[in-house]
Amino acid sequence: MPGHAKTSYVCLPCRASYKQPYPEPCSDHERRCPRCRESLIHVGSAFAPPRRRDTAGWRVLSVLLNAGIRFHKSCCGGPGYRPSTLSEVKERMAYAEATGEPIAQVLLRCELR
Repeated sequence: MPGHAKTSYVCLPCRASYKQPYPEPCSDHERRCPRCRESLIHVGSAFAPPRRRDTAGWRVLSVLLNAGIRFHKSCCGGPGYRPSTLSEVKERMAYAEATGEPIAQVLLRCELR
């Protein structure tokens, strides 16, 4: 990676996003939030954070990150579909529960049927 390439990290408790250099391969260096010193979550270079006051947006992001979903660029450019509202998340979680399909898989699907 070139020296200028950066990726995004977030701190969920602070509702903050930080652009930082990509982690070194085989590095176990843990990045910490400059505000609260909690661990930052590597979310990927195609991440666009919600505004700090957007409580619902941060709740959606929290569900996605806790399901293991990240925002890395794909061969086609962006990270693909991600739900952006709480109603989309709730609809997909109910579908996952009803079908037994893994939550992370259902959260990434545009269409449920």
